[in-house]
Amino acid sequence: MSLCSACQVPSLTQFASPGLVERIVYGELDCAADPAWAESGATTLDDYARWCSHLCGLACLKMALGPSAPSLFELRDGALKYGAYTESADGAAGTIRGLIYAPFAEYVRDVHGVNATVHRHLTVEEILGLLDEGRSVMVSVHFEIRRPHLPSPGRGGHLVLVTGRSADGGLHLHNPSGIDAGTRMADMALSDFEPFFAGRGVSLH
Repeated sequence: MSLCSACQVPSLTQFASPGLVERIVYGELDCAADPAWAESGATTLDDYARWCSHLCGLACLKMALGPSAPSLFELRDGALKYGAYTESADGAAGTIRGLIYAPFAEYVRDVHGVNATVHRHLTVEEILGLLDEGRSVMVSVHFEIRRPHLPSPGRGGHLVLVTGRSADGGLHLHNPSGIDAGTRMADMALSDFEPFFAGRGVSLH
C-alpha cells in the first residue's frame, strides 16, 4: 500500500468520537461512554475501552496509509501478531505495553508494504531531513503537545505523525489525541516542538 502525500493525509483520532476527545483524555468521560465505539472496528465495547488510549501509533499509521487503510482495531490485531504490543498474563485487567518499534516496523513492512525505519536516536534536524526525503515520521512526544502554550511536563509517551514542513520552516503534524481541529492538524515551530520530543521515532516511506 502506498502512503498518502502530506497534503492528503486525513485527520484521524485514536478515539471513535472526535468531539469527545478532550473530555476523555482529561478524565471527564470514560472511554466506555463513547457512543461511536463500534466505528473503530472493535468487536466489543470492553475491547475498545481497554485499548483506545493505547492506539496513538496505529492511528498515525492509519493516517499515513490513507482512506483504504484497515480499521484501527484491524491494525491492532495485526500489530499484536508481530509482538508490537505486549500484555501481562492477567487478561482484561492486565497491563498493555507498546508500541514496540522494531516489531511494529516489521509488521508495517510485511503486511502493508511500506518501508518503515526505526530511529532510536533522532534529532529535530534529522526529522526535517527525513521529510525532505519524502518520508512521514511518527515521533514520540509528550501528550500535552496538544497545549504547546503551556510548559512541557515531559518528553515521550505519545506518538504523533509529522507529515511535512510548515510554511515558516516548522513542522506540520497530525495528533491522534488532538482535542480540536487546530490541535489534530497543527503547524508548530521547532522551538515549541522540541521540549515535548523524546528523540526517537519511526519513519515511513
